[in-house]
Parts: sequence; C-alpha cells; structure tokens
Amino acid sequence: MKKLPLGKRLKQGVIKRIKGIGLFFKRVWSHKQGKIGLTVVAILVFVAVFAPYIAPFDPYDVADRTLKGLPPSRTHLLGTTINTGQDIFSMLIYGTRVSLIVGVTSGISIAIVGSILGVMAGYIGGAVDSLIMRIVDVMLVIPTLPLVIVLTNVFGRDYWIIIIIFVALGWTGLSRTIRSLVLVLKNSNYVKAAELAGASRWHIMIRHILPGTSHLLIMSTALSSAGIMVAEAGLSFLGLGDPTAISWGKMLADAQGGGALLFGAWWWIFAPGVGIFLAVFSFMRIGIVMEEIMNPRMKQTSSVYKVFKNLNSRYIEEVFISMDDHQKIGVDTTKTVEES
Repeated sequence: MKKLPLGKRLKQGVIKRIKGIGLFFKRVWSHKQGKIGLTVVAILVFVAVFAPYIAPFDPYDVADRTLKGLPPSRTHLLGTTINTGQDIFSMLIYGTRVSLIVGVTSGISIAIVGSILGVMAGYIGGAVDSLIMRIVDVMLVIPTLPLVIVLTNVFGRDYWIIIIIFVALGWTGLSRTIRSLVLVLKNSNYVKAAELAGASRWHIMIRHILPGTSHLLIMSTALSSAGIMVAEAGLSFLGLGDPTAISWGKMLADAQGGGALLFGAWWWIFAPGVGIFLAVFSFMRIGIVMEEIMNPRMKQTSSVYKVFKNLNSRYIEEVFISMDDHQKIGVDTTKTVEES
C-alpha cells in the first residue's frame, strides 16, 4: 500500500480532529444544561471580542466630573460611578475580557502543566514520581492566599503575572489525579504492545497514555476556569488585581470604596455580581455535562441521582405519615410520664 505524503497525512489528521471536536460539541449541545452553558459562554465571548463596539462610552474616561452618581437611564443603562463618573455598563462590558482571559488561559495552562507532570510521575515512576509528588505534597499544605499576596507584591499585579501565579499554584491537584489514572493505563494491553514494539517512553506517554486522560482534562479545564474567575474577582476585590485594567472584581472593590451601599447605588454592585455568576454558572454547566458525556456511569451511579429517581409523591406521603406517627408516640409517652 502506497504511503501518503506527510502534508496529506497532516491535513487528514487535522480534518479528523476538527470533526471529532465538532461531534463532541454537538453532544454537549444536545444536553439541556450544555446548551445553556454554551449559549452563555458564546455570548460572553462575543461581548469580550467586540467590547469596543458594544460599550457606549469609554470606561476609562474619568474626565467628566458632572456625570458622577447618575442613576440608570436610557443614556447610562446601569448608571455611573459615584466617585469618578464612569459608565457602569461600559465597565461591565470591558470587564468580561479580563475575566475570560484570566479564567480560560489559567484553566488551559493548569491542564497542560498538570497533565504533563502527572503522566511523567505515573508512567516513569521512581525518582521522577517521588520528586513530583513531594513537590505536590509541599504545595498542597501551603496557605494559598498569603502566598498569592506575597507573590503579587514581589512580582507585580499585572494580569499575566496573576495567571502565572494561578498556574504555579493550581496544577498540583490535577497532577495527582492524572497520576492515579496513569497507574491504571500503563498496565493496559495497548501500552504493553507499544512497549514490546520498541516505542520510546515519550512516544508512549504522548501518543497512548495522554489521550486516555483527555476526558478528565477537558472537564477539569472547564471547572478550573470557573474557579479561577471567582479567584480573580476575589483578588481584585482585595486590591491585589491589576489597577490599570477593569475587571468585575475591581468594580466590586470600587463600589465598596465609593460607598455604593451607603448612597443606594445598588446597580453598581448588582452588575458585576451578575456577570461573575453567569460566567461561573456557564462554565460549571459545561464541565458537568462534559463529565457526564465522558463518564456515562457517573449519572447512574450517583447517590443523588438514585435518590431523586426513587423519590415520588407516595414516598413523600409515607415520610410525613411516619413523622406524624413519631410525634403521636412522643405525645403519648409524655402523657404517660406525667400521669405516673
């Protein structure tokens, strides 16, 4: 059989991967929760990409002091800030960029670093496994928030520095989980066959073992992105974010510092809060759906699923009847004690 040229093989490989990704997202879209999550994420991505065209005002403009503390109106949909007069709706639009960039970039980077180190620890073993796992053990017991405060004060508060800090502190749990999965995969028949065929360690880890962990990596990336968004908002709220960029957490910090609650400017707090909720909710929905797709037994073996599956009106009636019986028994016992 004639071997295809390298260019055609690469092209066929890329087309195959694109079709696989398209089929995967089609399965996620067919799920009710996945459809909600993908729709919200698509809207957030659209808003982040076209923020300069969607935002009616420049959110960094603080020159016009006559616009301070305006309530929501047709001109300013979410009002203006009390201390600087910035348009809150425009700030909300631009804040989407920061949250998505920090969350998604950190989630993908954590998946890459955690998977590589986890596969190395599980497959190579020996001194490599001991070294990586001891680093994981040490980092897991270090309090994260004080360390983040120290690192941001030392290296700066630029958002790319914050992403690096999140990745440096966030890969440990995933690497340990990947290592446990690799210990099972390394004894599978196709890995043993590749070893007998003379394949190198790196070839086996990249071509045979790493794809076996893809379901865990995809799900972990979605859930990690949601967690990083909350963490970024928390850091910005504490004043540890980039002071030159607008984020949802920084909006909440400015609202607290500007006395939004004192002056009744609820929209200043409500807007970024809804943004954080929608972003985290959508990524969590996608992550849960991905886990159900990759691991179909998860839903059937879940104890919560079993409870809700068997929970019907008759069962609830029986529960309330038994509660009434217990109450009657308690009352009768009390009367007997009092009479005696």
